[in-house]
Amino acid sequence: MPKHILNGYRVLDMTHVLAGPSATRLMAEMGAEVLKVEFPTAGDITRALPAIKGGRSAYFAQQNRGKKSVCLDLKADSAKEVLRDLIKISDVFIENFAPGVISRLGFSWEEVRELNPEIIMCSISAFGQEGELSALPGFDYIAQAYSGIMGMIGEAGGPPSFPMAGIGDVMTGAHAACAIGFALLHRERGGHGQYLDISLLDSYMHCHEMNIQAYSVSNGEIEPTRSGHHHYAVCPLGLFKGKTHYICIIALQNQWPGVCRAIGRPDLITDSVYETNEKRLEKSEEVIAIIQDWLDLQESDESILASLEAERVPCAPVLSISEVVNTKHILDRGVVRPIQDPKLGEVLVPGMPLRFSEFEHNQPMNTSFLGEDNKYVLEGMLGYEPQRIKKLIEEGVLFENPET
Repeated sequence: MPKHILNGYRVLDMTHVLAGPSATRLMAEMGAEVLKVEFPTAGDITRALPAIKGGRSAYFAQQNRGKKSVCLDLKADSAKEVLRDLIKISDVFIENFAPGVISRLGFSWEEVRELNPEIIMCSISAFGQEGELSALPGFDYIAQAYSGIMGMIGEAGGPPSFPMAGIGDVMTGAHAACAIGFALLHRERGGHGQYLDISLLDSYMHCHEMNIQAYSVSNGEIEPTRSGHHHYAVCPLGLFKGKTHYICIIALQNQWPGVCRAIGRPDLITDSVYETNEKRLEKSEEVIAIIQDWLDLQESDESILASLEAERVPCAPVLSISEVVNTKHILDRGVVRPIQDPKLGEVLVPGMPLRFSEFEHNQPMNTSFLGEDNKYVLEGMLGYEPQRIKKLIEEGVLFENPET
C-alpha cells in the first residue's frame, strides 16, 4: 500500500451508492485500509450503474478504488460472526443504511462499542438518526429539497431546479471523513471511541452562507429565493451571455472599478447612481444591461475574458464536460486524472481533492471485483482456517463475482 497520512488505520465500510463511499474513498486515497462489505448477489448497487464496460461500472470504480471487497450474506449468523470479528480489528466502522437498520442487524453503537471500545462508528443518513424526519427514506436531492437549497436554484418566479451532480452526497462524505479524522485524533490524544451522526440535511444547511441569517436578521423582510442568472444580494454577480459560452462575472465592491474600466466605462466608477452595492442592486437591471451591451459588441469569449482578467475581475466561462476534461490547468493539477482498470481500460475520473506536501498526490489504486478479497481478509486478517472459509463459501455466506 502506498505510504500516506492514514497508513495503519483500518476502516470497515458498510456503505453504498455515494455519500458513504465518498467518505471511505477519501480515506483510502489517504492510505487507510478500507474493507468494503457488500451483500450477495449484486453488491453495492452502483456496480450496475452506467457507464459499464467489460462488466464493470465506471461509477463504482470511481468511488471504490483502493478498497478491498468482502461479500457476506448477513442474514446468516456465521456472516454476522465474521462482521463482529472485523469490528474487533478495525479503527472505524461506517454505515449508511436508513436509521434503525444497522441496529436490527445486531450492530447498534452499544453493541459495536462492546466489541471494540476504541472504535469510531459513523452513521450517514439523509436526515440524521433522530427527529421526526429521521425515519423517512432519502437521497441527495431529497435532503436538498428539505434544506431550502433546491428552492434557491432556478429562474425567479419559475420552478426550482437541481444540479446534475452529487453535491450533497460528496459534501456529506467529506464532512464524515473530516469528523472521523478528528475523532481519531481525539482518540490518539487519550480519548476513546465514539459515535458520529452525519446527515445530508445537516451538510446542506451548512451551505447557506447568507440566506438563513439574512432572513433572521431582517425579521423576515428579506425572503431569499431563486433569482435566475443573477444573485439577489450582490450586483453584478451572475451569468452573462458571451459569444459561445455563458460567462460568470463576480464583482464585489472592490472589484466594481475594474468592471467599469474593462467595459470602457470608467465614468461609472464615480457615478453616484452606481457607487455602492446597495445602489447597484436598486438599478440591477440597468447594471446588467450595461455589461451585457458591452459583451454583445466583443469579438469572442477570449477577448471578453482577457479584458476582465486584465482588471482582476473574477470571471469564468461556463464549460461543458467535454471542455472541462480537456482544460490544461485541470489536467496539469490532476483535478481530472486517468486511471488504468483491467476491465474499463483507461478512464478519466475526478482526482483527489486533498493535497499533502509530504505525500504523493493521486496515488495508484485498483478496483476489486465483488468478493475478490474474501480469502485475503478472512485468512490473512482474521486468521480463519481454510476449512472454515471453504464451509462459508459452500453455505453461500461468502460470495464473489469476478465478472463485476
